[in-house]
Amino acid sequence: MKALVFAAGLGTRLRPLTDSLPKALVDINGVPLLELVIKRLAASGADGFVVNTHHFHDKIAEFLRAKGNFGFKIELSREEAFPLETGGGLRKAAALLNDGRPFFACNSDVYSEMDLRALYAAHLASGALATLAVRDRPSKRRLLFDGELNLKGREGEAAAPGLRPLAFSGIQVLSPEIFAKMTEDGVFSVTPVYLRLAAAGEKIKGFVDDSPFWSDIGDLERLESVRLRARG
Repeated sequence: MKALVFAAGLGTRLRPLTDSLPKALVDINGVPLLELVIKRLAASGADGFVVNTHHFHDKIAEFLRAKGNFGFKIELSREEAFPLETGGGLRKAAALLNDGRPFFACNSDVYSEMDLRALYAAHLASGALATLAVRDRPSKRRLLFDGELNLKGREGEAAAPGLRPLAFSGIQVLSPEIFAKMTEDGVFSVTPVYLRLAAAGEKIKGFVDDSPFWSDIGDLERLESVRLRARG
């Protein structure tokens, strides 16, 4: 199976580190985030990768060359003019991912201990267009799910009686059929795509990640907390 790693972000909240390198190459105890994500996905069955790039594209390309692509076929989807966000980046990379099999899509700035194989298996079993790893954690933009973990809306934008608010973890499995259903264009987040499709009756599922630790690495404080966690 393939995996898309989102690595095009500017990483402005990680400055000054990202003044000289892309966020995906910020290290966790000497190992770049991109390497950690690729190796975790590979350990979960991924055998081909697409990495979307913008900020310091050349440094990501050189890093992967120096590592021999970790023994895999890794293709770069370059967003030259500006980053396209998750939805735009996904759509731009469609031709590299649309091989008929469901694929992982994962943010490069997420540190997770969840069972990725279980996420993929749940996606296959449900026949969903997309299966989103979600956690019971504070967030300003939680999604709402019913008792069978079908996406029903977003907190604050939809009626919530009987619905469970859960925060998206930046890790997902997608079926390639989703590309034909993406009408959005340009720069856009993938979450509104899921909300639109779910409202139209498409199956967008949640998968509860109850692993011991998850963090996005959005600022220097969280970066240090992840480095501490990774040391054990």
